[in-house]
Amino acid sequence: MVVLRAPRVYRPQADTWLLSRAMREVPSLSGGRVLDVCSGTGALTMAAAAAGASSLTAVDLSWSALMSTWMNCRLRGIAVELLHGDFGSALRLPRFDVVVANPPYVPAGRATGRGAALAWDAGADGRSVLDRLCAMLPDLLTERGVGLIVHSAISDPERSLCQLRGLGANAQVAATGTVPFGPVMRSRAGWLAANGFIRPGQREEELVVIRVDRTSSPVADLA
Repeated sequence: MVVLRAPRVYRPQADTWLLSRAMREVPSLSGGRVLDVCSGTGALTMAAAAAGASSLTAVDLSWSALMSTWMNCRLRGIAVELLHGDFGSALRLPRFDVVVANPPYVPAGRATGRGAALAWDAGADGRSVLDRLCAMLPDLLTERGVGLIVHSAISDPERSLCQLRGLGANAQVAATGTVPFGPVMRSRAGWLAANGFIRPGQREEELVVIRVDRTSSPVADLA
């Protein structure tokens, strides 16, 4: 797949393709309403369109990312609704049959809060975005909706599973894959090892896709 990128937009990598394969296993994708969280280039939006999604929404904090999503979708004749800002803005829309998310999940000694690093820096433990996303995800889904989140094993997938199950959702690991470190992980391997996230000399990481089937949400039930 040829994907256009505006400057400072994260290039689709192994985590994107692992998530895309897991998404194609969801029966409700065909004919469903799909939300692409932290859309970047829109690679997952395009994959959902190719699988027959009837409605597509992409949300990202980066204007450059949304521009890239728009360009790539327009080139393929794909209609997409764009939301600029935090994924919480999607709560004002009708719920979605499928939500896919490739959020920032790399631990960082200090957050830049701007530029390309928005796509990967996720606070001291790699959870600054994941914790909020797990808390909100069930309320983005229809009653039979499915959410898929990809992140690294260094960012504690077990914590994601516990948070989601605590909200009444059925959360399971749907896919895994071991890949060599990308540029960001290579650049901070020393810091990650010094802080106990990886073993000294480790140069591979395990990627994990968590599938969330919404059964009930305490937040929604109280609304």
